[in-house]
Order: sequence, then structure tokens, then C-alpha cells
Amino acid sequence: MKTMSCRQLGGPCDLDHHGESADDVIKAQDRHLKDVVAAGDSVHQAARDNMKGRWRHPKKSMDWYRDTKKAFSDLPDD
Repeated sequence: MKTMSCRQLGGPCDLDHHGESADDVIKAQDRHLKDVVAAGDSVHQAARDNMKGRWRHPKKSMDWYRDTKKAFSDLPDD
């Protein structure tokens, strides 16, 4: 298991997301952004918009995804 923070994934806070894979922490980040924005947290809105909009630009999104997977793999196990 490894840990990445909201900030490491492009968000504004230090909430930790844990997972066995980069996909696990990316999904946790997506849920976190969705939940806090729905609860009225405007600080996370830009990160949520970036996450949603990322897939409109396939090349750019794949670069982000590859970089995130590499950063995750470089982390030590918890």
C-alpha cells in the first residue's frame, strides 16, 4: 500500500489517499474532489474542473496519468 496526498495529485489540500495502485489513489482523489465540491468547498473546485476536463485532451491526460503512475511507483510502501 502506498499513499499520495490530494496536493500530489493536483489538489489544494494534504488529505492522504491510500491504495495498492496508482489507479486506486486516482479514484480516491476523484471521489474526494467530487464530495468536497458537492459540499460547497470552492477551494477544491479548480482541481475538480481540471480532473473532469483532463479527459477532453487525451494526449495531455495520458501524460498526467503516466506521470502520476511513475510518481506512485517511486513511493515507498507504507
